[in-house]
Amino acid sequence: MALGKNAESIAPATTTKASKAPASKASKAPASTAEAKTGSRKAASGGNAEERKKRKKARKETYSSYIYKVLKQVHPDTGISNKAMAVLNSFVNDLFERIANEASKLASYNKKSTISSREIQTAVRLILPGELAKHAISEGTKSVTKFSAAGR
Repeated sequence: MALGKNAESIAPATTTKASKAPASKASKAPASTAEAKTGSRKAASGGNAEERKKRKKARKETYSSYIYKVLKQVHPDTGISNKAMAVLNSFVNDLFERIANEASKLASYNKKSTISSREIQTAVRLILPGELAKHAISEGTKSVTKFSAAGR
């Protein structure tokens, strides 16, 4: 009989808690979240045209300012059209992508997870032709040296 009492006293306690708790949460949770969702939709869609105009344009990253600065260093009295700037920006993006891909391959061939200046230098030698590669490497070495000296 003691076994029966323990079984009865434990069983109703667990079943009542288990059956009541989810039932009460299940009935309340969807109603409140559904109301909140519809309320937020109404608030977002109910905005006037002024609120929509306040959105900022998505920023587009370009090399235009850097290209312009270099142009002014080389030819201070020369300007550049928007189409020419777009062409140069596309050129720089393409070259960057080629060098990065080649450097990534070189790093993976050597089982390294980091691209260092050595991989970049080798990638430049492989991608750029002859004299252009030599000038690019000398400029890159000069820039890395200047950067390292500034960091100390």
